[in-house]
Amino acid sequence: MGVAGSGKSTVARAVSAATGFRFAEADEFHSARAIARMRAGVPLGDADREPWLRALAAWITARDAEGLSTVLACSALRRRYRVILTAAAATVAFAHLDGPADLLRERVAQRPDHYMPASLVESQLDTLEPLAPDEPGVVLEASRSLDDLVGTIIRSLDLPDSRDFTYVN
Repeated sequence: MGVAGSGKSTVARAVSAATGFRFAEADEFHSARAIARMRAGVPLGDADREPWLRALAAWITARDAEGLSTVLACSALRRRYRVILTAAAATVAFAHLDGPADLLRERVAQRPDHYMPASLVESQLDTLEPLAPDEPGVVLEASRSLDDLVGTIIRSLDLPDSRDFTYVN
């Protein structure tokens, strides 16, 4: 979880590859209307996000019913959004990738094929309710290396690791 540019998709794909868990990109669950709004630089509100969150929760629930563990790259900016997601399966935990606004804006600006403009990073930061100590998961600095992030997430969340090497801190 985290704002645009935090590395959610890259890290989630790598965690999925390392664990063998099913991966999904939450951006692909947005409606055409929501994508058009973001592309136009208009931040999404709670009403825009509600059907998206319900679709994500349904996807998690369906995979859980199939006996599949999942990794979802999702902003999950507010605690109440995370409550919706945690209700979707018996065990849900978050890896909150956090970073300075300058780094996040720079990363988003370097993504030419994505609908999210760098101008919306600030609105996401304003909306963000950081992962609280009583929520399941871990908070990590987004500027850390991909290998370090993946290794820390796997260890912190006690996930299986199918890679043939170990991380050393």
